Amino acid sequence: MRTATVTRKTNETDISVEVNLDGAGIYDMQTGVGFFDHMLDQLARHSLIDITVRATGDLHIDDHHTVEDVGIALGQALTQALGDKKGIRRYGECHLPMDDAQVRCALDLSARPFLVWNVEVPTQKIGTFDTELVREFFTAFATQGGITLHIDQIHGFNSHHIVEAAFKAVARALRIAVETDPRKADAIPSTKGAL
Repeated sequence: MRTATVTRKTNETDISVEVNLDGAGIYDMQTGVGFFDHMLDQLARHSLIDITVRATGDLHIDDHHTVEDVGIALGQALTQALGDKKGIRRYGECHLPMDDAQVRCALDLSARPFLVWNVEVPTQKIGTFDTELVREFFTAFATQGGITLHIDQIHGFNSHHIVEAAFKAVARALRIAVETDPRKADAIPSTKGAL
C-alpha cells in the first residue's frame, strides 16, 4: 500500500496528515481555514489521492503557519508514500480551465524541489483568506515533496477561479505522475537508477 501518515507539532501548529496514493480522491480536511480546506478538497478529489488533514494552529495571529505547515506535512507524506518511486510515471501535466481562468501545471517527482510560480492573483483576499498563502503552500509542498513544480497562469481575472484552477491543475498533474506505468512497473523512471 502506498500510504503514509505524518504528524508535525511545533509551537505554532499541530498537524496530522494521512495519504493513500491509490485511493479514490476521498477527502476530510479540518484546518480551521475554510477556503484552504476547500482547496485541499480539490487537491484530493482531482488527484484521486485520499487525503485526511487535521490541523490546529495559531489562527488568532493569522493563517500563515497553518497553511505552510500543512504544505510541509503533505509533502512529507507524499514522499513517504512514494517510497523508492519504482514504477511511477514520474511526470505529469495539465492545462485546466475554470470559467475565466486557465492554469497550466507541469511537475516532476524528481526529488529535486523547485517551484516556478507565474500566477498573479488580482486580490489580496478571497473572503478572509490571504491569497499570498497559496504560493507559500505550494513552496512548502514542493520542497518537502521533492517536486519540480511549475504553475503558470495563462489568463484569468477572478481570484477564486485562478487559485482553484491552480489547485486542480496540480492535482490532475499529480494524478498522472504518481500512477503506476504498466510498461515499467518494476523500474525506477530514471537513467540514474534512483530518484
